[in-house]
Amino acid sequence: MQRAILFDFNGVIVDDEPQHCEALIATLATYGYTLDREGYYRDYLGFDDRECFRFAFTRMGRQAEPSVVAEAIERKAVLYDRAIHASLSLVPGSAGFIRRAASLGYRLAVVSGALRREIDLVLTLSGLHGFFEVIVAAEDVANCKPDPEGYEKARMALDVAPVRCMVIEDSLPGLEAARRAGLRCAMVATSHPAASLAAADLVWPTLEGRSPAELPWGAE
Repeated sequence: MQRAILFDFNGVIVDDEPQHCEALIATLATYGYTLDREGYYRDYLGFDDRECFRFAFTRMGRQAEPSVVAEAIERKAVLYDRAIHASLSLVPGSAGFIRRAASLGYRLAVVSGALRREIDLVLTLSGLHGFFEVIVAAEDVANCKPDPEGYEKARMALDVAPVRCMVIEDSLPGLEAARRAGLRCAMVATSHPAASLAAADLVWPTLEGRSPAELPWGAE
């Protein structure tokens, strides 16, 4: 039976947290809310856009009505799209790792709180879209990480047993989501210091020079 690797997206495949950070800061500013980079990485990292805006609006004492949240998500998406077209950077080693995994027969999925249009944009521009059988985006789940819904949905779509799945993440909510889905998880230290990721099964600085065979696959 084949093995599967379920990739988070932001901070694992694409190095776009700075673009997300700046887009969220700029969007929230239009609603009169001030957020800085430190606050973004402390309070917002790992959440999807819906949760980011719900959280911010609640802090503002403002009703997070679905129509208002949807409007804010669209405003941020426009800024993100513009930033990615201007400057796209992948996490070091991610493209090679993905291509190597596909060539070795691993089944691949993306599980992310990003919008599908954002995932499609990056994977298309980078030439990686065709390697992924399944993409679970923000629109496909009711609950964002650390809820395990996204990982459970991707695993079931691939029809692979939990013991034959590996998650690659960069955020603490993502690690918790993998754990709650009953999956082993390797972390790349692109968004948090390696010392804070000790609960993972494996920690790498990036995917540079790494092979899927090095992942901590459990006993079957």
